[in-house]
Amino acid sequence: MHQQSFTQPYNIFFLMLPAGISFGFTSVTLPYLLTQNGFSVAFIAGIVAIGASASLWRFLWGPITDLTLSLRRWFGMGMLACTTSLLLLSFTPFTTQGATLLTVIVFISQIAANFLLVPIGGIMANRIKEEKKGRAGGWYQAGNLGGVGLGGGVGLWLSTHYSITLAGLFLCTISILSSLVILTIKDVHHGKQNSIKSEFLIIGMDILAMIKVPLVLFIIIMLCMPIGTGAASNLWSAIASDWKTNADTVALVTGILSGIVGTIGCVAGGFIADRWGVWVSYLGAGVLCALVTLVMALFPLQPYVYVSGVLAYALGLGFMNAAFTFVVLFAIGNKNASTKYALLSSLGNIPVVYMTAFDGWMHDRYNSQWMLFMEAALCLLFVFVCIAILTKMKSRKMLLQRAE
Repeated sequence: MHQQSFTQPYNIFFLMLPAGISFGFTSVTLPYLLTQNGFSVAFIAGIVAIGASASLWRFLWGPITDLTLSLRRWFGMGMLACTTSLLLLSFTPFTTQGATLLTVIVFISQIAANFLLVPIGGIMANRIKEEKKGRAGGWYQAGNLGGVGLGGGVGLWLSTHYSITLAGLFLCTISILSSLVILTIKDVHHGKQNSIKSEFLIIGMDILAMIKVPLVLFIIIMLCMPIGTGAASNLWSAIASDWKTNADTVALVTGILSGIVGTIGCVAGGFIADRWGVWVSYLGAGVLCALVTLVMALFPLQPYVYVSGVLAYALGLGFMNAAFTFVVLFAIGNKNASTKYALLSSLGNIPVVYMTAFDGWMHDRYNSQWMLFMEAALCLLFVFVCIAILTKMKSRKMLLQRAE
């Protein structure tokens, strides 16, 4: 099979789909089924947040990926772990008595899903042309959201109409078929000549040098802010009853339709990022997400508001996710890319974790509308903070530096 040095950005979509399926299963299918088994929204938010927190540890295996096996081999190992853990979750009883075991399995499944993301980050950095990395970021997030649509929508529909076991088997089959595109991409080998200890020191020094760049340091801080986190999307199925929305509608809207709309947003967001740059795409998408959330909070709790609001939220989140990936690729450069991508992308999951928990707390203490209002308010506040900082940095000509 002939393999060129560079691959097309759309191939990243298929590589990301399995991880998205796993995320969707735990953030859409699981919360809805748990509400039917006596779990509170706050408790469900805690389980989802613990699962999402697996992304925070992604940086731990970044250096291992850069220093040991090739990226294609790491991707294959990640696929095996991802599908196995998804099957395990689909055979686990959803009962309040087994909540601890369920939480542990959810966390393990998301650790497995994250094993896929590290080599994909390295592939994007080394196998995508520089002028197409914004589009690659779009397709990366399109695969993620498209997978969430399958894992959430199709997974929920199959679970409620047939069985969760059938849902797990079907989703694992789709994941395996999608991942075969890796065979068309030229492998990336670590090519290190020094000892593992020496290489770890070199990577550490490279990361330290990256952090010392003022612009990169600002990006790191910005990624930890609650801007366009999409936290409410982790709870849409759990709080759907507040809008008087039935199970089939929830499955359709939060699953397939959100996946399609989110994919469109991601692809379009990738083109916007390449054309208009990092800051307009990232902060602009954050404002869009906040406005959608705010409007949804102000409208009555009716099914048509739920449907239109969730889909508009998915579109805004698509723009946001494409911009997020582009920001990370912009900051890391090409050297030790898997490690630096894993580090920065894992930091970007910090606000997802704390905002998911915060949203669940706001819902149970007040209501869904206050939950959405506070998520929007925090997002807009930190967008204005970032604009103020960027204006100051621009005046000092600090926006021209980036990592190597």
